[in-house]
Amino acid sequence: MSILAQQRLQEIADVKEELAQRDWFFGTSGNLSIKVSEEPTTFFVSASGKDKRKRTSEDFLLVDSHGKAAEETHLKPSAETLLHVKVYSHTNAGCSLHVHTIDNNVISELYSDEGKVTFKGQEIIKALGIWEEDAEVTVPIIPNYADITTLAEVFAEYVTADQGAVLIRNHGITVWGENAFEAKKALEAYEFLFSYHVKILSLKKYNQSTLT
Repeated sequence: MSILAQQRLQEIADVKEELAQRDWFFGTSGNLSIKVSEEPTTFFVSASGKDKRKRTSEDFLLVDSHGKAAEETHLKPSAETLLHVKVYSHTNAGCSLHVHTIDNNVISELYSDEGKVTFKGQEIIKALGIWEEDAEVTVPIIPNYADITTLAEVFAEYVTADQGAVLIRNHGITVWGENAFEAKKALEAYEFLFSYHVKILSLKKYNQSTLT
């Protein structure tokens, strides 16, 4: 393994460990990837079915631009590897993260009929590189197609910039960025927005019920 590949593997393993400490990998859900090379495109992606709360030597495998193992291994790439393929084939992003949390699933369910959810006026939006006063950010929400090829094609319609995010209804969020740090920062910002919004809605409903 090259020195660069070792560095990238260490980076994504550190991200996985931090997100695991946040308890964002329920029931082995979620997947992570980090680009290693451009020509040809290769990236590390999390292996399928692993407990991401644990750190082992078999947490990731190297795959090619089609999401197929680039080296001989008994490991299988995550079921959502095609989503990561779309990120690296459509943008210059260097890292992609996919997590299922309770809050992002609730948000995706609440706003699925609208096909998007918009947040405005939150200071945390600056973490996404949006610095305008009273800034807003919109996250598209797509159906959770059982066929991963169909899901990836619909997902790809919204992969148009080097940083972004897409919610899949009841199937979590995929966030990507220039590198592991930027992708993790963006993921944390979106999860903050989701959690804040869910709490605000709950408090408003509680206040309304106590006044009636």
